[in-house]
Amino acid sequence: MRRLRKFIYLSASERQLLIKTFVLLGFIRLGLLLLPFRTLHQQLVNMSQPYSTSPKVATSSIDEIVWAVDISTHYTPGGAKCLARALTTQFLMTRHGYSPELCIGVAKGEAGKLEAHAWVKSQGEVVIGHLGNLSRFTLLPSIEKGK
Repeated sequence: MRRLRKFIYLSASERQLLIKTFVLLGFIRLGLLLLPFRTLHQQLVNMSQPYSTSPKVATSSIDEIVWAVDISTHYTPGGAKCLARALTTQFLMTRHGYSPELCIGVAKGEAGKLEAHAWVKSQGEVVIGHLGNLSRFTLLPSIEKGK
């Protein structure tokens, strides 16, 4: 009941952003299971054209977008891995007129096991996917540059 009350007390734009983010995160998680990554990413890029500059469309801040992704992840059954979170953030940021950079890196973990991580940067700053030592990950070539 407390969660519902918190949701009701959000502003209309916050509720709308949260609902859109929750649904988008679910579709992206499903897409990661069913589609090759390149196909999914290209579809997301094609659909994430920025909103028009119409005064009717409110642009969310980067902090609001990250907040919505974090909350949506918390309420998504099974949570969401870093790649789904990063793709969701990239999509929403692009949609709201920002220029995010999707980063995917790999590193050798404990016992030589390969690890991967995804994060999003904007203007050189990590906006989602913070880890204590991202520098240990070797960045994979940019998807956009590899078209």
